[in-house]
Amino acid sequence: LSGDVIGKVYFELAKAELPADAAKALDDTLGAVNADAAKKVVLSGFHDASGDPAKNADLAKERAKAVREALKAKGVAADRIVLRKPEQTAADGPADEARRVEIRLTTLP
Repeated sequence: LSGDVIGKVYFELAKAELPADAAKALDDTLGAVNADAAKKVVLSGFHDASGDPAKNADLAKERAKAVREALKAKGVAADRIVLRKPEQTAADGPADEARRVEIRLTTLP
């Protein structure tokens, strides 16, 4: 996937509620989208390999949806937000990286 990662939102363990410290990433995303009408936002939820893979993927998807809803509430048009299939992190990475949603700015058809 091309484009730049412009933000990350880190979630609490087993939670999909948007954390209080997500505001900066959301505001940065809003500014970037408003600055370039050709760009779209791609949201990628991540999870680790422990536990039930299907439940982990569902949780990663719910986290990405929470970020999408927050961006829409800030005024980002729904047709400029794309959700990617949840991705699994490497087993040896930091635990919080498995509980993140990456926000990428890209040009999509």
